[in-house]
Amino acid sequence: MLATLPFLEHGDFPPLVRGPLETLQVNLGYRCNQQCLHCHVNAGPQRAEEMTGETVEQVLAVLRAGKAAALDLTGGAPELNPHFRHLVAGARALGVRVIDRCNLTIVEEPGQEDLARFLAAQRVDVVASLPCYLEDNVDRQRGEGVFDRSLRALRQLNALGYGIPSSGLELSLVYNPQGPYLPPAQQALEADYRRHLLENYGVRFTRLLTLSNMPIQRFGSALISKGQFRDYMGLLKGAHQAANLEHVMCRRLVSVDWQGRLYDCDFNQMLGLPLRVDGQALVLADLLERDIAGLPIAVADHCYGCTAGQGSSCGGALDG
Repeated sequence: MLATLPFLEHGDFPPLVRGPLETLQVNLGYRCNQQCLHCHVNAGPQRAEEMTGETVEQVLAVLRAGKAAALDLTGGAPELNPHFRHLVAGARALGVRVIDRCNLTIVEEPGQEDLARFLAAQRVDVVASLPCYLEDNVDRQRGEGVFDRSLRALRQLNALGYGIPSSGLELSLVYNPQGPYLPPAQQALEADYRRHLLENYGVRFTRLLTLSNMPIQRFGSALISKGQFRDYMGLLKGAHQAANLEHVMCRRLVSVDWQGRLYDCDFNQMLGLPLRVDGQALVLADLLERDIAGLPIAVADHCYGCTAGQGSSCGGALDG
């Protein structure tokens, strides 16, 4: 896989500083039961990196100290970490909102048969990857049979109340483009998703989140191989909206890798750009000792992926 950081590090993205911390986004490991073409984590079944129980306890200590109101769990497939359920239950006992970034097919993996029921019992918000509502497009990007498996998982979640307004169990679906272009308008695409999934499959969900593909890791390497990297960066820069700078997720979120090291966002984590103070990279324990608000955010040209057009973040479009 081709490295993308050398193409990004001498960029001209506007400087940013951190605001108050609201969300602790924790990557529990890079192991996944899928290996998607667009994955910016380069996750897959052969990855062995995973957060230890000791580091999970450090995450809980940070939450216990009231440093963040939300815990956003990601991977790989975060559910494959053996400490996933302990962390979820511990955070929920503290009154912390928990988000599980779920690839849906994980609910059919051996040992995960009761996962959906666990998530519902803990009132976890599920953010589920479904990059299109058409079978061919999903299977092309994520692997043969993934669309059908995803639908079975969605029906299982619906049966537990997820995506049903009266239940309070939130089920968000995530769209990302199939290639080097920006997502369509989130609101209009959500209406298409809602109509197609309900009419054809009886599936309901709470909201759709549209994400831009970041020019890093597996997707960025593919762009370089195909000679499309420069054109894609030109597209992102040309669509930059300065108003989105006020709402980028790195102002209110800190990303934690499987070893407990801190980053301004998940993308910086994948590029090896840690959150630093006076040249020193910060770790989880530092959150117990200091307030990171006001620190400069490490930026490079990949950040244009978050500010292009309607904007993009882990919570979807930025422009409303």
